[in-house]
Amino acid sequence: MVERWFRHLTERRLRRSTFHNVKDLTQAIDDYINGHNQNPRIFVWSAPVERILKKVFKCKEALDPPH
Repeated sequence: MVERWFRHLTERRLRRSTFHNVKDLTQAIDDYINGHNQNPRIFVWSAPVERILKKVFKCKEALDPPH
């Protein structure tokens, strides 16, 4: 979930922006967080466990070296 939140921050606020210094960047991040927290939404996991585990096992098979 943390990665997803940072992706949203990047896509919605940071990408294609110009910051002249670290203070400007920090302010942009703080502004995004404050705006985001004005309308918080609960994340509802929509993928069934079986589908997630199927993908995990498929990746494991692909990444495991042959014995």
